[in-house]
Amino acid sequence: MTSPAHPGRMLFVNIPVADLELSKAFFAKLGFGFNPRFTDETSACMPVGEHAFVMLLSREKFAEFAKLPMADPTTHTLALYCFSVASRDEVDAVSAAALAAGGSEADGAEDYGFMYSRSFYDLDGHGWQVMWMDPAAVEQGPEAFAASTRDADTPA
Repeated sequence: MTSPAHPGRMLFVNIPVADLELSKAFFAKLGFGFNPRFTDETSACMPVGEHAFVMLLSREKFAEFAKLPMADPTTHTLALYCFSVASRDEVDAVSAAALAAGGSEADGAEDYGFMYSRSFYDLDGHGWQVMWMDPAAVEQGPEAFAASTRDADTPA
């Protein structure tokens, strides 16, 4: 394993879904697309970043990869999936689209000043968070960013 990560490293997160076509329609309403070269009747490749993908897999296809029993995401949390968007307004728009498409709200908005997020459950009960982070906080790190904004607010 190279450290830091080599520039071409890709991330694939595989999640089981009960109805692939319904799940594809749900995520399409949130603005996601699918790579047709890696999508068939049992799986759909959903790009979520330049080198990051979520593979929506039918439960049967997922079971071919998993060596342990599949958990029910409506009763057990095994992972939470988070993706970023370009603005606070887009956080609200994507969250509203998720609810309108049949998802359910996981909790209310979380506002930390430098980061804003909302959470929802998809059609299968998987927990998702959509978030925006101030680009300066991304560059500096949250603690340094918070300190710089406190220093800017302190009168000289």
